[in-house]
Order: sequence, then structure tokens, then C-alpha cells
Amino acid sequence: MSSLPLDIATKMLTFIESSKDGYALFDRDDRLIYANYPYRDIFCLSQLVNETCTFNEMVYRAFAEKRGINIEAEHIDEWLAYVATVRRGRLFRVFEVDLVDGRWFLFSEQLSSNGELMVQTKDITRQKVLESELTQSMNSLSKLALTDELTQLANRRSFVDSVESELARCKRVSGFITMMVVDLDFFKTINDTHGHQGGDAVLVEVAKILKSAIRQYDIVGRIGGEEFAIFLGSCELDIALEISERIRFSLEHANIPFAGKSLSITASIGLTSKACNASFEELYTEADQALYLAKEKGRNRVELFTHS
Repeated sequence: MSSLPLDIATKMLTFIESSKDGYALFDRDDRLIYANYPYRDIFCLSQLVNETCTFNEMVYRAFAEKRGINIEAEHIDEWLAYVATVRRGRLFRVFEVDLVDGRWFLFSEQLSSNGELMVQTKDITRQKVLESELTQSMNSLSKLALTDELTQLANRRSFVDSVESELARCKRVSGFITMMVVDLDFFKTINDTHGHQGGDAVLVEVAKILKSAIRQYDIVGRIGGEEFAIFLGSCELDIALEISERIRFSLEHANIPFAGKSLSITASIGLTSKACNASFEELYTEADQALYLAKEKGRNRVELFTHS
């Protein structure tokens, strides 16, 4: 390959020296031939344009100073061993690198036929920050879409999706599952007497009681105004009945503070227990029928669905 005319080579070097992007050239032995200031700054090299060292030596030096590339490995040798498997492995590759100081860079490496490696870097910190903020915003919106704002429990849509996902998993194993529907008794009286703020205080406290009464892997959601549902996976009937009675007892004896007063509430609970091949519709319908029976028998009680 013929050399560039001197004036063009000079202009290119002037451009590279004044560029905000980093440029570096390594020989076939991975020894640094040339690097402009932005590249040297990444690896904490001195201002000498032709400071000669290998890539590994550059990394060791920066690592010792706790600067340069953020190396996510217990030992630097492990990281360098990995890099050796990918560096110069292709004619061209692009990848992102984060630094100890929080900056992010896009690296591109191009390997020539004689073994020299040309590296270009571009600061993408601003893009990464915007990307992170966008991801956080999307996660927040997703959480809002799936969470009941008042109680921070799963809303109806999220509850149904979570239960159906768990049912799909349950079908591959044996055992029993339980659906429980919890409805607060005479909740309208709370709202009429203490206003919606009083009702909200009750709902928030009920949500806390329900979450504290179930196991970590169970699913609880608010599926209506004063109606909640709980899904107990891999749960025998005797345990499900024990949990439901504990919930009923805790709600009955809860003293809910509001505006200097102590509010009280009871709940009717209907539940059904079935094998893992049940559908969400079957579970909810049967638990809802048991709930109706609990209300019919005087409220503040637990009823188990039976076909009779």
C-alpha cells in the first residue's frame, strides 16, 4: 500500500490531534505506536505522544492507580486473559467500555493485514446517562401500569398475569394450589363515616396485613375497590386454611389509626384448593362462590368451596 502524500498525512495527523475522539495504533506485538490525548487520557498515560508500552502494561498501570477501565473481575489477570481471547480475534469489532470515573466510551478496533491494530474511541457518557434515565422512566411507567397506586399491591391485570404464569409452571409439577378472595365487610360504612381518606387508610393497612401473612413467593393483588385476591402456590389445603384464618383474625383485631381515631374492619374470605392443572377462571370463580357463601353466613368468616 503506497504512503499518503506528506501534506495529506500532516492534515490527518493535525485532525486526529485536535479531535475529541481517541485514536491509537498498536503494532503486531500489541505495543503502542501512537495515541492522541483523548486515548491517552482513558488509560492514564503521560502526555508523551510516543510513550511505548504494551496494551497489558497500560492496563496494569491504570489499574494500580485505580483509574482507567472499570474492570469487573476479582483479579486483573483474569480480565486480561479474557480480553486476550477477543482482542485481535476479528478484523473489526465495536464494544462499549465504562471507566472507574463513571465515563462511558464506544471503542472500535480494526485489524490490518500486517497485524497493526487501529483503535478509535468516542465518549458516549451523555448517551448512556440518557439511556439510563429512559430505562428508569420506562420501568417506573411499567410499575405504575402493573401496581395499584394506593396499596402498592399488584393490580388486577398484574395479578391475573402473574397467576397464569405461575399456573403454567405448576402444570409441570404435582401438588395443590389455592385461590383466596378477600372482601372487606361493610366497607362503604367506613367511607360514609370517615370519608375516602379514611377508607384509603384502611385499604393501605389491609394490604400490609395481607403481605405479612403470606409466604414470600405467594401472589397478592387488589382486584377491586375493597376486594383482594391471594394465590398460594404449592400449598396443601390445611396450610391454606391456616393462612386464611390467620388473615381473618389479623384483620378483625387490627387497630387502624386515622385522624386521631382507631378504625376497625372485618373481612369475608372464600377459597378453593385444586390440582395444578386448574385455570385462573376456575380458581377465581370457585373462590368467589365461597366468598358469597361466607357473606351469606354472616361475614367475618372463611368458607371453602365445595361442589355441593
